Amino acid sequence: MAVSGTTSGPELLLELDRASVEPLHRQLADGLRTAIRTGRLTPQSRMPSTRVLAADLGVSRRLVVDAYSQLVAEGFLSSKHGSGTRVATVEAASAPQYAEATRRYDVDFLPGSPDLSSFPRTAWLRALRTGLAEIGSDAFGYVEPQGLPAARVAIADYLRRTRGVQADAQHIVLCSGATQAIALLGRALQGSELPIAMEDPGFWLHRMVLRHNGIEPVAVPVDEDGLDIVALTDSGAQTVLTTPAHQSPTGVVLSAARRTALVEWARAGHLVIEDDYDAEYRYDRAPVGALQGIAPDRVIYVGSTSKTLAPGLRIGWMVLPPHLVGTIRLSKGLADTGSSVMDQIAFAALLTTGGYDRHLRQMRRRYLSRRNALLAALARHLPQATVLGAAAGVHLTVRFPDGYPIADMVRRAAAMRVHVEPLAPCYADPAAAPPGLLLGYANLTETQIDAGVRVLARAAR
Repeated sequence: MAVSGTTSGPELLLELDRASVEPLHRQLADGLRTAIRTGRLTPQSRMPSTRVLAADLGVSRRLVVDAYSQLVAEGFLSSKHGSGTRVATVEAASAPQYAEATRRYDVDFLPGSPDLSSFPRTAWLRALRTGLAEIGSDAFGYVEPQGLPAARVAIADYLRRTRGVQADAQHIVLCSGATQAIALLGRALQGSELPIAMEDPGFWLHRMVLRHNGIEPVAVPVDEDGLDIVALTDSGAQTVLTTPAHQSPTGVVLSAARRTALVEWARAGHLVIEDDYDAEYRYDRAPVGALQGIAPDRVIYVGSTSKTLAPGLRIGWMVLPPHLVGTIRLSKGLADTGSSVMDQIAFAALLTTGGYDRHLRQMRRRYLSRRNALLAALARHLPQATVLGAAAGVHLTVRFPDGYPIADMVRRAAAMRVHVEPLAPCYADPAAAPPGLLLGYANLTETQIDAGVRVLARAAR
């Protein structure tokens, strides 16, 4: 068996048995024919040149020429002067299924997505070039899983300046988004730090991540003042995952009295995991500082770029109490040995040069216009809906009267090519959830928003 390692076309895994009575050129033709029929070689992919493939397989070039000629005659390959030999389109016996086809919608109210078309490509490339020019070559090796020192220093400076976090670069661990942070904490916290409580409703994915790591989160209710601290105290939980600055998904802010009560609860020997969800986007009220700035030894601060730049970057961070840094650093190292160095270099430079701040200011103005467009459309076309969480973030929570058949509305909207997500999965018991929707607006134009809500109104009827 030999592998073609050519630089002129794809690598090919081919079996040539020199002890067989079957001629080599026939074995080669059969192997290529099978690869094309089964989809291993896809239509229009370029084949290696006969000279290179012959050298890779250790056979004569004439043998490869004969095999190619036979397959061209049979219609498995096509050859044109000046463009080489390519795989023809044939009926595949079992074509590989690389991914399920993604359903396309005319309007997709996907919550939690920023405006993907506004990713600052030019600024990002400039930041990457700047960072690469300044960093040493040793950064490209197996570095500290905690993250590059330059990236941690830049993030610490940013968090101190904008969120009031008591951020020491030595206490920061970079991770692949907030979701990995929750997974790492779910694996690392044990003993006196369990059980873990979670807001109800709360972000459904974080509940699933905790369950995947063997933790059934204790559901603690949320009302118009945020997390119910009395219920938290009565729950017996030792750690709580909360979104105090902008509750996910309702959008309420933890009241001042409850912030004080939560800090007192933490200082009594408990832990708070503060997911600073949508902290950068405030429209109708002043931003609220992070809880971590008040009790850094009892609060784990979690943030990411998923709502500010793009979720595909997978850049996140934890600011940890000193006693947890070693445990989480080990957990991160065992998970993936560390996050992408290139992304850390670019993000650090984007922070230190002010590019990140400029991008956020631009996006706040854009999202405010889109939020206003969604509020106006809902008031005009769905007056029976109650809107929550409008003062901040990149989505709205929309509640409907009790007993409203929300599942039917979601299904009818999808049939009219508008995607919406129901509120129910955010609850520990989805069957007991009130009827509602999560409407993301950041990745839609104002025209799409109005058209989408018109369709929702028709689906509602």
